[in-house]
Parts: sequence; C-alpha cells; structure tokens
Amino acid sequence: MDEQALLGLNPNADADFRQRALAYFEQLKISQDAWQVCAEALAQSIYSDDHIKFFCFQVLEHQVKFKYSELTEVQQQLIRETLITWLQAQMLNPQTEKTFIRNKAAQVFALLFVTEYLTKWPKFFFDILSVVDLNPRGVDMYLRILMAVDAELVDRDVVHTSEASYYFTLILEARRNTLLKDTMREQCIPSLVESWYQILQNYQYNNSELTCQCLEVVGAYVSWIDLSLIANERFINMLLGHMSVEVLREEACDCLFEIVNKGMDPIDKTKLVESLCQVLQSAGLFSIDQEDDVDFLARFSKLINGMGQALIASWTKLIKNGDMKSAQDSLQAIEAKVALMLQLLIHEDDDISSNIIGFCYDYLHILKQLSALSDQQKANVEAIMLAVMKKLTYDEEYNFENEGEDEAMFVEYRKQLKLLLDRLAQVSPELLLASVRRVFNTTLQNWQTTRFMEVEVAIRLLYMLAEALPVSHGAHFSGDVTKATALQDMMRMLVTSGVSAYQHTSVTLEFFETVVRYEKFFAVEPQHIPTVLMAFLDHRGLRHTSPKVRSRTAYLFSRFVKSLNKQMNPFIEDVLNRIQDLMELSPPENGYQALLSSDDQLFIYETAGVLIVNSEYSAERKQVLMRNLLTPLMEKFKVLLEKLMMAQDEDRQMALADCLNHAVGFASRTSKAFSNKQTVKQCGCSEVYLDCLQTFLPALSCPLQKEVLRSGVRTFLHRMIICLEEEVLPFIPSASEHMLKDCEAKDLQEFIPLINQITAKFKTQVSPFLQQMFMPLLHAIFEVLLLPAEENDQSAALEKQMLRRSYFAFLQTVTGSGMSEVIANQGAENVERVLFTVIQGAVDYPDPIAQKTCFIILSKLVELWGGKDGPVGFADFVYKHIVPACFLAPLKQTFDLADAQTVLALSECAVTLKTIHLKRGPECIQYLQQEYLPSLQVAPEIIQEFCQALQQPDAKVFKNYLKV
Repeated sequence: MDEQALLGLNPNADADFRQRALAYFEQLKISQDAWQVCAEALAQSIYSDDHIKFFCFQVLEHQVKFKYSELTEVQQQLIRETLITWLQAQMLNPQTEKTFIRNKAAQVFALLFVTEYLTKWPKFFFDILSVVDLNPRGVDMYLRILMAVDAELVDRDVVHTSEASYYFTLILEARRNTLLKDTMREQCIPSLVESWYQILQNYQYNNSELTCQCLEVVGAYVSWIDLSLIANERFINMLLGHMSVEVLREEACDCLFEIVNKGMDPIDKTKLVESLCQVLQSAGLFSIDQEDDVDFLARFSKLINGMGQALIASWTKLIKNGDMKSAQDSLQAIEAKVALMLQLLIHEDDDISSNIIGFCYDYLHILKQLSALSDQQKANVEAIMLAVMKKLTYDEEYNFENEGEDEAMFVEYRKQLKLLLDRLAQVSPELLLASVRRVFNTTLQNWQTTRFMEVEVAIRLLYMLAEALPVSHGAHFSGDVTKATALQDMMRMLVTSGVSAYQHTSVTLEFFETVVRYEKFFAVEPQHIPTVLMAFLDHRGLRHTSPKVRSRTAYLFSRFVKSLNKQMNPFIEDVLNRIQDLMELSPPENGYQALLSSDDQLFIYETAGVLIVNSEYSAERKQVLMRNLLTPLMEKFKVLLEKLMMAQDEDRQMALADCLNHAVGFASRTSKAFSNKQTVKQCGCSEVYLDCLQTFLPALSCPLQKEVLRSGVRTFLHRMIICLEEEVLPFIPSASEHMLKDCEAKDLQEFIPLINQITAKFKTQVSPFLQQMFMPLLHAIFEVLLLPAEENDQSAALEKQMLRRSYFAFLQTVTGSGMSEVIANQGAENVERVLFTVIQGAVDYPDPIAQKTCFIILSKLVELWGGKDGPVGFADFVYKHIVPACFLAPLKQTFDLADAQTVLALSECAVTLKTIHLKRGPECIQYLQQEYLPSLQVAPEIIQEFCQALQQPDAKVFKNYLKV
C-alpha cells in the first residue's frame, strides 16, 4: 500500500496528507484487487496503526457492499477466511482492539451475513461461535456482530426520496430481510438464545460490560423471535435477578421493556405483565421513594410505562372482542399500577416523570370511555391533575435570559403535560375547572409573597384552560354559566390583582399572553380595558427592562388592539401619543439603542394603522392622523437617502440602506389595517400613500445598495397595488424601468411577481404598458439566463431555475389574463422566439413545475390562436412543435411519474392535446394517425387506441389513458 497516503489517515495529519489519503481510498475502491491487499493486512496483522486497520475494513466493507457479485468463488472464500482469521487473532492479541475497529469489523461481518447466509454460509453463526467459545474478547465480537446483523435486518434508517429505484431497492431489501429472519428462526435462533443464556450465566457476576451487551442483544432480537424462547422461567428469573444488581439493572430494565412490548395475545400479555410485576414488587423495586439513582429510575419508569400501555392495549382488544370478564381483569391490573404511576409522574426528575406520561395519557383515555367513574378512579383523576399542576412549575435553575438545552427540554416536557391536561379536561371538565380555580385564587390573593414559579403556573393554568375547554371563536364567557362565571371571575382577578407588576419576566409574559388569549372577556367587562392598556404601554410591557418581554409584548399588543376593535375608540389618540416615541426611526449614526427592534416596530406601526382605520373618526380626521404617522418617515427617508448617496464607507452604506428599508417597511405595514370595508379611499388616505410613493420611488435610481432598496420599494408597490388600485398605475412604468436596470437573477425573479400582480389585477388597463415593457423585460431575463456559470455552482443553477419558472409564470399570467395581444404585437421574430422558449421549457428542462406552466401556456395559446382565424403560421407551429412537445416531454428519462409535480405536468400536457383536437378537429386526428405517430414507429393498434381516447368527450378519460 501507499505508505505516504496512509499517513493522512491520522486525525492529526495536515490537510494535504488527509486529502491524499481520501484520494487513495477512492482509488482503492475502484481497484480490482486492492481489497486483497487490505484482507491480507488484516489477516496477518501487518499494521499496528488503528487508523490503517479501520481503513482496511472500510475497503473490505465497500467491496462486500457494492462489488461482491463481481468476485470469483475463491475470492469470496478468501474474504470469509480473512474475517474468521482476524476473529481468531482477537483472542490471542495481548491488547484489545479499539471499540471503533471492533464495531466496523462487526458491520463487515453483518454485510457478509446478509449476502451469504441464505446461499454459501448457512453456518455463519455456528462458525463464529465455534471460534469464540466463551472467550471474553470473542464473546464481545460475537455480540457486536449480532447487533450489527439486527441493524441490517430491522433497524434500517429510511431515506425519504421520490426516486422509484430507491423504493424498489427498499422492497427487495425488505423481502430479503424477511427471508433471512424466517431462515434464522428455523435454523439457528434457538441455538443463539442458548448461547445468550450461557453468556449471561457465565459473566453476570464477573463481567458487567459483556452482560449488559448481551442484555442489549436479547432486547433487540426479542421483537422478531419466538417470545417463549425468552419469556420463560429460567430467562425471566435471571433478568429479574439482574434488576437487583446495580451495574446490570438499567440494561435488564430495557430488556424487560422489549419483552413486555412484544405483540402477543391480550390474555397472555396480561398474565406476563402481572407475573413480572409481582416479582418486581416483592423485590422492593416499587418503593421508589427509597431509590436515589435517577438514571435507573428513568429506565424503570419507561418499563412501568411499557407495562401500563401493554395492559391498556390488552384491555382495548378484549373490549373489542367482547370478552368482558378478561377485560375486567386487565382493568384491575391497570388500576393496581396507578399508585406507582403517580409516584413516577410526580417525581422531581423530569426524565422519570416524562417516561410515564404515555401510560398516564392512555389510562385517562380508558376513564373517558367508562360510563361512570368509581370513587377511586375520581381520586386518581384528581391526583393526576395535581401532579400535572405541580410538574408544570419552573424550577429555580431555569435560565430565562439564556435558554439552553435543559430549558428546551423542559419546554418540550411542558408540552407533554399540556396534552395530559387536555385529556383530563375530556374526562372531567368540572373537576379541572374547579382545581385550576382553587389554585389560581389562592395564588393570586397572595401573589406579592409567592414565589415567581407558583404565580407563573397559576396564570399558565388559566391560559391552558382556553384550549383544554374548547369553544367556538373564543366564546368562553357565554353559554355554560358555571364555566363562564368561573373564567370571568379568574380573568377579573388577573387584571385587578396588580399581578402584572410582578418582577419576573415569566409572570409578566404569562399575564399578557393570557389577557390576549381571553380577549372576549373585555367585551363582557370593558371597564378593565384602560388598566390592561396601561400595563401594555408602561414599564410592565413595551418599556420593560427585558428585550424579550418588549418584543413579545409588541406582537401581543397588536393582537389585543385588533381584537378590541371599536372598543378602542375612547383611547385612540391617547394610545397614539404614548407609542409615538416607540415608532421613531433610529438612524445608524445617533448611537441610540432603541427600545424595540425594527421587527417589533412593524407591529407598533400596524397597531397605529389599525387604531386610525378602525376608529369612528371622519375621513378628514383619519387622513390627518395617518399623515401625522407617515410624515416623519417620509422626512427621515429623504434625509437618509441623501446621506446614502454621499456615503463612502460600505458598512455605513449598508446601515443607511437598512434604515431606509425599515422606513418603507413601516409605511407598508400601516396599510395592512385597510380592508374591503375600510378602503384607503374611504378613509381619505390615498393622498398620504401617493406622497409616500413619490418619496420612496427615487430610491430605485440609487446606484448603492440596490438589492436592499429595491426589495423594500417592491414590497411597498405590492401593497399599494392592493390599496390604491388604479391610482398607482402612473408610477409603474418609471418604477419598472429603474428595476430592470443592472439587474441580476434574484432581482428579476422578485420583480416578475409585481408585474404579474399588475397584469392580473388591471388586465387590459395595463396592456399598452405591458406591450412597451414586454421585450425589455424578456431581454433582461434572457441575458441573465445566458450568463455562463461554473459547472458545480449549484446556487447559480438554482437561481436560474427559479428565474426560468418566474419567466414562464409571467407568460402564463399574460395569456391567462386574456392579453395574448401583448405577445402577438411584438413582431413575428420575437413571437417565434418566445414560443420556442415555451417549447424548450416544456421538453428540455427537467423541472416539472416549469413544464406544467409551459403546457398551461401552450394550451391557452392554442385555445386563443389555434382556430381557423388564428395568426398566420400558428397552425403549422402547432403541428411542428406543440404536438411533438406533448410526446417528447413524457418520453424523457427525467420525467418521473413518482413525483406529484410531474403528474400535474402530464395532466396539463393532456389538456394541451385535447385543446388542439378541440380547435383543429378531424385534421388533428388525421395528422396524428397518418404522419406524426407513424414517424415515431408506433404500432397501428396503439395509434388507433390513442386517437380514440383523445376523441372522448370526457377529458379525464384521456388524462388517465396518458398516465397508463
């Protein structure tokens, strides 16, 4: 071997050596006999370097996985002998191989097993067992091989892909694996199980590592072998014995879990679980309050969860089968585990608690199905409820300012608890409401002297009731009087208790979240609106010391104001005055750290817009208020744009461009307040927004930071097309001209939707403008598409693909809006060029989204121009180019009908052919029968069949025929 290249295998080697080693590995993979050199190196222990040994196994792995069938029988025998020789050497070596080498060797053994077991190596396991006997190193390798084999047969990661070849391979592998498992069950599983028992018996007291490995193997295989081989007295007794050995009990727990998890007859499953429970209980394992090993308890909790869910699954099956007596036995067995379940659920360690939630959830599902609950069951429900309330509480260590992995895990755990709370509400909504009310009232009456986590969870429970006790459209304060009264009382206490002043971010945020969640409360008791508004506007909300609280409050304030609608009328001008300083545009040079980020300010501007538009003021007053809101933005914009034109430093240019973009974005966001009922015109605000347009459009001619500025103005234009309607049209030609100058793929891609929006909305009104800018736009697109790009530049290729899609979407909008004259009036040469690009898009580019669009364009053009009075030469174009495109596209190798978008493209292709037949009649059928299809060497009977399907009145018939 190339010794110099091998030096690069060391992790400490420099980049050049590592690159050389990688190239050498690729070279060996394609070499005919390099694997033999590696096999010899392993069999004769030529190299002592761990990385070289690993490398040799990788080469062998590649040979077995991808090129094994190319080897002769002698060569295949050599690989088998190499592995057995290497295995024999392990028991004689003075030093044990590193774990990563043993694992890789096990993978190669497993690959050889799935390749040869059914044909050339039926004694695979017996040969390995005869070599390893009970030698500890040999047993270690044997167990690793068993786990690798299981991974090959069962534990395969499924790669999500639309490739049909992959799914075909997957089906073949699944069939092969089923056959391998069936053969193993017949020929060797009993012997393997016996070997596991011997290993466990021999090593349980003197080699905990091997014992744990063996328990892991048993747990893995139990899911697909005959359970009676494991679930018998000698095995179970041994496993239960391991439950009392500290170093073994975690693995024993997992092994018992897999046994319990195995599918079997419900009555037998109940008996098995009960017998296991009795032994575990008598061994004192149910006394978890005396156990301080949380890692073990987490596994034990998972085991009890498995047992509980297994019993519940048995109960469900027995009920379904009508076996009420056995179902009652299963229910009694379930009830007997509830006390233990509750102990685990309430445990201070969240992992232990989390592992039992599944059992708890399913138990509540059973109670929900029972016609009446016993006193004990009601007590259980209440105990679960109290446990959930307690476990929802934050602990002292939770870091609110810098949330890391532990905090993220607690958030996920809280989501699990919420599901339990929702299920509790289904079992006993009255009990849940009463329990929450009791906790809430007790806590909020003494909030000043209560710890933050208890106050937060009390408010959180009220918040969670909104989803746990669902109603339509948030109508919590009407209907059921008891519920409405309870919620109303709690909301009143929330907003009048003064708890919004609590000095902890979690309580503050929960207060605002809950107020917004129950916004309908303020329709019932509007007298509390000023109190809550002040909380939003002062140091408790938008001016809080925490940026996190300020940011979330900005969003919630926007929602709150929108939900109150007309009830905000008495407070509009006061609120607008109070938020004025929060809306100031922060220029980059003043060094002032604004209270809100630009994203947060968007919500404040939207809120201001909503307050003005939804007010009961006259149109004149609304215009004055909107002008007061937007004029500072326009003035700042002009000043900043001048500064940008003169700025030399690129960082400063970027900062100024961002600030300009924010100004445009804020103005744009205010327009979201308008609706069909409250249009810009009705509110008398057209003039203000037209002034904004005139202020912002000059930014398009700024040569600096074009991408940022154009993006902002483009977004504003989109909004103005909706809000100002025809009044925006005079500004479009000039804006378009500027946006088409020096543009790149991304600019064009984002500009085209603007033109599409104008075309679809105004149709013939913009026909002259479209005719004028049609070819300049197309020239700009073609210029970018024809730019040379590096072969491996995927980013550039994707940008071009997206631009191509945008181009076809533009043509689709033009033709679909009944303005084909825009294309027709471009001159014969240009029209032909456009048509050929559509044909090219339908056939040549492997992009089903673009292909679908192209066929939609073609069928529309055929519908418009394909008749007898169509443009001169178009009929010829139909037969020479459109008809062939409908056949050539689906015949391409890249046309993959396993892909949903491709199926849609084929459907549009069928529509195109149907439209041609509709417009050209018998002439089309004659052309297909006598000229085109015979030229493709299609058999006469297929031609006949195809033409009959095409002539069917129902388009679906032809679409389905084409798919087949």
